[in-house]
Amino acid sequence: MDHKGRLQRLRQTLREQRVDTLLVTHLPNVRYLCGFTGSTAILAVSEHDAVFFTDGRYTAQAREEVEGARIVVAPKAPLPVAAEWLSKNERSRRGRRSHVVGIEGEHMPVAASTRLASTLPKAFGVMEIPPLVEQSRMVKDGEEFRRIRNAVLLAARLFDTVLETVRPGVREAEVAAEMEYAARQAGAEGMSFETIIAAGKRSALPHGRASQEPIPEGFVVCDFGVILAGYCSDMTRTLYVGRPSADSRLFYQAVWEAQLAAIDAVKPGVTVGEVDRAARNLLKKSGLARYFTHSTGHGVGLEIHEAPRVAAGQAEVLQPGMVITIEPGAYVPGRWGVRIEDMVVVTERGCEVLTPTTKELITI
Repeated sequence: MDHKGRLQRLRQTLREQRVDTLLVTHLPNVRYLCGFTGSTAILAVSEHDAVFFTDGRYTAQAREEVEGARIVVAPKAPLPVAAEWLSKNERSRRGRRSHVVGIEGEHMPVAASTRLASTLPKAFGVMEIPPLVEQSRMVKDGEEFRRIRNAVLLAARLFDTVLETVRPGVREAEVAAEMEYAARQAGAEGMSFETIIAAGKRSALPHGRASQEPIPEGFVVCDFGVILAGYCSDMTRTLYVGRPSADSRLFYQAVWEAQLAAIDAVKPGVTVGEVDRAARNLLKKSGLARYFTHSTGHGVGLEIHEAPRVAAGQAEVLQPGMVITIEPGAYVPGRWGVRIEDMVVVTERGCEVLTPTTKELITI
């Protein structure tokens, strides 16, 4: 990973924002910028320096993983240590203007930011900044894309476990457990999120996590993903247990066509809102638009949900290298639901669908 290059690009952005030092506290952002994978850290990035703060539990791990930053290991929490470092740094800058410290407002608790501001000398000003690192993370580089593709392919292989396990009367949680065991055996670090297996009437719950309920006849929504080498994947397929009626086949077909329309809309220069609209317009033609109750997709990378958000009214413009999900669905409360989801990468001329699994309605 090009951590030094990422730090240099961030410094340029900080100059444009007139921020002297950025305290990076969101751990996925810390990992993106310097490679650290532990659970306690702050990265301070300034014009001429990058300092990584952690505690004694991570001495060896920091030395092994951190790139492009000096390492400070202290016997107390990173934030007060970072504040002390900032204060000492200020004393060497006498005669200069006030020092602006940027914080990730979406990730630093109010109490912590208040404590930081009260700890620093008067010459400091603490300012909440836009999600600068997240904006950089939207466009994946070659190594990130390689890891994401591998995570997608590993998750796709788990669909075979779904087909082997889903049967009438089998509990949803049993299916999820078999999938998660197979994922670990295949080398996954874990699941990207709590596996969704929602059958029968529960398929109408967009986030119907696997329960102890037995699988009845009807649709089964299977939404899952894995973490591999730090990067996430996400896919959804909907099966049918039993013999689907003509109505259920039409319902499934409508969602599938909406998903294909949204994929077809993905290309550089198009806004994410336009992609969302393409899916909704198809469902509107089928009279199902009111049953589509969530966004069409989201970015995926170090986190399962990251920018951009593919939703109505969003104006982010797609760029080559962005990796997003396309996952329209329709959910009729008390009856049934269907969702179909692929991960796609934006290319120079359109997009490439990364998820290789068939979208034909599979019956069991």
